[in-house]
Amino acid sequence: MADSDGSAHISVRDLTMAYGSRVIQQDLNFDIQRGDIFVIMGGSGCGKSTLLKHMLGLIVPADGDILYNGESFVRAGAAGQEAMRRRWGITYQSGGLFSAMTLGENVALPLQLYTHYRSREIADIVAYKLALVGLAGYQSYYPSEISGGMRKRAALARAIALEPEILFFDEPSAGLDPISSRLLDDLIVQLQESTGATVVMVTHELASIFAIATNSVFLDPETRTMIDCGDPRQLRDHSKQALVRQFLTRSAAVAEDSS
Repeated sequence: MADSDGSAHISVRDLTMAYGSRVIQQDLNFDIQRGDIFVIMGGSGCGKSTLLKHMLGLIVPADGDILYNGESFVRAGAAGQEAMRRRWGITYQSGGLFSAMTLGENVALPLQLYTHYRSREIADIVAYKLALVGLAGYQSYYPSEISGGMRKRAALARAIALEPEILFFDEPSAGLDPISSRLLDDLIVQLQESTGATVVMVTHELASIFAIATNSVFLDPETRTMIDCGDPRQLRDHSKQALVRQFLTRSAAVAEDSS
């Protein structure tokens, strides 16, 4: 399930995730290629969000490693890990916008913290990023003054403020109606195509798996390990694992019903 040429953008190697003595997942091995839209999927309680937290460095693995561009994140040390994080953009399930700050101030914050741009330059970048997500002219609005879908897009504008090479999403469509969810899926694809970023996401929105994913891993809560990996469309039709085929057939039915 892993390429042998070392070209993967992200590599998960022999990863074991545990809380104390309770193992969540073990022996995880998969690669994410540059430009992938990679979905972490599986049934409830399988450890999808836990895996994402490990990839973000929020939880230390019980065993194994995660490599970015061939470099170990686990062994990188604090300074090395921070340098890697600077190349990431992250959006959380709730959006994570600061409620006391305008959309413009939210998007400007990482630019103020991590660049030497002048105020005028930051303002221009903020306007451009908000325009990219369909929020041109909304710099002075507060999160409470816009819809849930718009807040998701504003959070995405902040995530891409520093031109990240990897975008992480935790349940990006959570709480959205089907139309807003589909529009957000389209926006993620457009941004990936225009920036070349690698996208890693956890989603329970079954329609999104077929709408945008190019690669995936399937986590099984019973065996506590991954049982398949690859393009979800190929897994749906050719996986040797009945559980994976059943899951993705159900996904296809839901996607068809929502269209």
